[in-house]
Amino acid sequence: MKNTSTVLLVDAGNTRVKFGWLREGHSRREPQTLALPHAELGRLEAWLDQLPRVPNAALGVSVAGSHLNAMLERVLTRRNIPLRWLRSSESAAGIMNLYDEPGQLGNDRWISLIGLSRHTEQAAILASFGTATTIDTLGPLSPSAATAASHGSAASTRRFEGGVILPGPELMRRSLASGTAGLPYAEGDSTAFPRNTHSAITTGIAAAQAGAVIRQWRCAVASLGVAPQLYCTGGGWPLVEHEVNNGLALAQSDLKMPLVAPQWLEAPVLDGLAAMVAA
Repeated sequence: MKNTSTVLLVDAGNTRVKFGWLREGHSRREPQTLALPHAELGRLEAWLDQLPRVPNAALGVSVAGSHLNAMLERVLTRRNIPLRWLRSSESAAGIMNLYDEPGQLGNDRWISLIGLSRHTEQAAILASFGTATTIDTLGPLSPSAATAASHGSAASTRRFEGGVILPGPELMRRSLASGTAGLPYAEGDSTAFPRNTHSAITTGIAAAQAGAVIRQWRCAVASLGVAPQLYCTGGGWPLVEHEVNNGLALAQSDLKMPLVAPQWLEAPVLDGLAAMVAA
């Protein structure tokens, strides 16, 4: 039976589309999720049929382009599920966007930050290792803002400070294999002193990714005066996990700070979409 208070959540990325759902009146999405490569979107309708509640509306964010967006809209229209796309804005869900031109911030990055804000009130960094790697910093909830929020004041209480973009781990690996005559598609391990080409490439990629993460972490410490909690997500995480963990621990030790390991977020965009529905 169709339930008029259930919303489908759609995260259309460069290589995959993730789906989740939320019951109206709930602040957390339901645990059932689905991730499909672009070529397998036909499997979506079977998944919808298996949900305990059939959505009658959908809220989404996309960086996949107009062709895929139209394909998703057609699939959902057949099920009488209207889809509304969200875009970056100057502020939303209590977060101020400090991008020079807020509308140019990637829609997925913006909604991910909203999702991140639901996991912590402290300063935080979200490192997303996808087709591209993005490393974004969210300022802490200030004491005065926390007091206002506890009294029901609706205002922007946190700030997106900015972030960096670089090629993701897999894109780096493929670019070396396709753009050079003598380098393979690397499948080696990351190690301190690589002694074969596969390991040399894998280590170089992991070191570059980790270096960018630690650079942003140190910038946040210097600017905000506190150590941000690092959160990580994305399919490229297994390739860089060891290097990021070691680099972060070394940076924390250098500054005589407590050793706090990165935390994993499965789907921050879906968390952000759920927060937007709840708000």
